[in-house]
Amino acid sequence: MSDIFREVDEEVRREQLKKLWERYGALIIAAAVLFVVAIGGWRGYEWWQIKKAAEAGAAFEAAAQLAAEGKHQDAEAAFAKIAADGTASYRLLAKLREAAELAKRDPKTAIDAYKKLAADPSLGQTQQDFAAVRAGQLMVDQSGFDEIRALLEPATAADRPFRHTARALLALAAWRANDAAALRRWSDMALADTETPVSTRGQIEILLTLSADAGKT
Repeated sequence: MSDIFREVDEEVRREQLKKLWERYGALIIAAAVLFVVAIGGWRGYEWWQIKKAAEAGAAFEAAAQLAAEGKHQDAEAAFAKIAADGTASYRLLAKLREAAELAKRDPKTAIDAYKKLAADPSLGQTQQDFAAVRAGQLMVDQSGFDEIRALLEPATAADRPFRHTARALLALAAWRANDAAALRRWSDMALADTETPVSTRGQIEILLTLSADAGKT
């Protein structure tokens, strides 16, 4: 008797499954196809990304070799191409290297390039500060103190990674501008920071000595 009931239950389940398949079978097949296509598309995208990264890496190495050989304008053009067409990580590196190559023949244009990077929030604060410091290094010899301060002061905050270099550059710019108050401000900030590198402390102390000697004469 139990076998009869079991056979009836199985027949009922088969009928229910048949009805469900007739009603939703096309949707199930479509979902399965979309899943397979999605997986294939993702795998294809991953392969494309790896391929692009490899191409950008090879192009970056070739551009760096040009720079090492002293072919700075060729290197600059090569880095500019990577900055426009490369993957995200290589675009940033290429922009920084392009500006560095540009600085060797056209410091003013290089400053503008670094400033543009320093103002780009998509890079993140660390990279922005790095670009600002590189611009500041070029500006010390040709820009006014107020312009340099406006660019570098945000990077001098206690939580910023390039604060030591930024403070030292501001102290140098203040010394060159004969601004004793500004020199004292940035020197005190640098010397009070226990994490300031020894080499930076030495530079600051030299500036203070030079300033004191100038005041005696």
